[in-house]
Amino acid sequence: MNFEIIFQKHKILDKLFNNAVSAISFFQLLENNTRIKTLALPDVILLDINMPKMNGFSFFEEFKHLDFCNKNDIQVYLLSSSMCPNDILRAQKETYCAGYITKPLTVDKLERLLNEPVVLKYQEHFKKII
Repeated sequence: MNFEIIFQKHKILDKLFNNAVSAISFFQLLENNTRIKTLALPDVILLDINMPKMNGFSFFEEFKHLDFCNKNDIQVYLLSSSMCPNDILRAQKETYCAGYITKPLTVDKLERLLNEPVVLKYQEHFKKII
């Protein structure tokens, strides 16, 4: 099973950005346009820690400042080739981080991410998928 089949199975529309700055700009545009906000907000974001222009943790700093009502409904997962305990601990402390996934992103990892609901209780919202 490949990623496209999983996307179809879970009715996922994919919107790709090549850097976090473009993604934040997209959210800022949505923040100011209430008519399209609910149509365009993603359910899941896969965010690489090491990206050009803005890293994953800097993305979270900007994301916190965005003001739209259903921001908490978006599950943001950090992707990294690192299994560094400090990165995982830092990700766990991020309010809007739903989990940490080590590369490579496989079909199995994506299936687990989409099939296991996030429990939104204190300190239980975070999934570590390695």
